[in-house]
Amino acid sequence: MDKNLFFNTQLTDQQVALFYLGQEGFLFKYHDTYVLIDPYLSDYVDQNCCTETVKWIRRYPAPIAPEEFDFVDYILCTHAHFDHADPDTLSKLAKINSKAKFIAPEPIKDVIMSYGISEDRIIGAFADKVIDLDGCKIVPIPAAHEELRADENGNYYDMGYKILFDNVSIYHGGDCCIYDGLKERLINTDILMVPVNGRSYYKRYIEDIIGNMTSEEAIILAKETNADMIIPMHYDLYDCNRINPAQFVDCLFSMNPSQKFHMFAPGEVYIYQK
Repeated sequence: MDKNLFFNTQLTDQQVALFYLGQEGFLFKYHDTYVLIDPYLSDYVDQNCCTETVKWIRRYPAPIAPEEFDFVDYILCTHAHFDHADPDTLSKLAKINSKAKFIAPEPIKDVIMSYGISEDRIIGAFADKVIDLDGCKIVPIPAAHEELRADENGNYYDMGYKILFDNVSIYHGGDCCIYDGLKERLINTDILMVPVNGRSYYKRYIEDIIGNMTSEEAIILAKETNADMIIPMHYDLYDCNRINPAQFVDCLFSMNPSQKFHMFAPGEVYIYQK
């Protein structure tokens, strides 16, 4: 990917550029605002998370090095799992983006600080409390990574984020499943970005892999919220935790063939037109 090409891309008020980094990592550009979410640009999981029964081996390399992202304004983390809050990636991003702010669920601020990022650079995300930033607004939305988890103060460990630019809205669900109250928070969102790798008893309790929405659930959610476009995530990086994207496409054409969608290849840049 040519960083300068992305950096110099001119957008209208009705457009946002999306750069796919793999797993659930994306860079969003709206005019001169750059928002990075869940960047995983190392082999940290491969090196630290393999067990006798589960081998984490990247199916493709990171499409860009974190050192290339020296122009980012905001870096969002949905939860503390290493493929979403990667110590190697985040520590490098903090060094080359001295003014960038990090946004993470309040209960995991200490995790982000342990990567060498100072507390004054981290904004704790609280459910439904709008974070008003230069260039956009962020609405943290609780994520049920199979279940909703909160600390003793009722603050959620797992979040999705609704990102409100002037004329375009994006929901990035992080790792999540459907729960009562999610749909109502997402009505008329332009772009719905949700994981589709599903879940199962075997993966959860034998392999210790916590699951997400199925393709069917994601498609129903997009229809119920009147999303203009759905973008599936979390289906392609690790063999032990992926699905064939053709499954999602087949479900979509069976269940809601008029729904707009986009399936990303690693390193792809896509310009959404509202």
